[in-house]
Amino acid sequence: MSRQGVGTDCAPIMSKAAKPFRPVAITANDLRSGIVVFRTDTGDWVKDATRAEIALDPAKAEALLAAAKLDHDRNIVVEPVAVAFDPESRLPVLLRERIRAQGPTVAIPGSV
Repeated sequence: MSRQGVGTDCAPIMSKAAKPFRPVAITANDLRSGIVVFRTDTGDWVKDATRAEIALDPAKAEALLAAAKLDHDRNIVVEPVAVAFDPESRLPVLLRERIRAQGPTVAIPGSV
């Protein structure tokens, strides 16, 4: 019996085509309050998603995320991530992220 190399007896691995870049903004949770915050062009973290700095190219997106990770290391925010953002509406593209940005979809008892 001959021994085959690793993976030679398996079906070829299918790879997905890379998705085209979409503009992104950086979001995280404030370490102290837990609220959702967005990174501005001045490096501040704010609740208002429309004030978020939007990266229009991959290099800028990487730079913004790297700066946000430094804020994570300084214990300012928790788990910064880049999320797809619509430059016109200045809001997240995905529904999940819109809900995070705009708050709960139902009234919270005692908050009215």
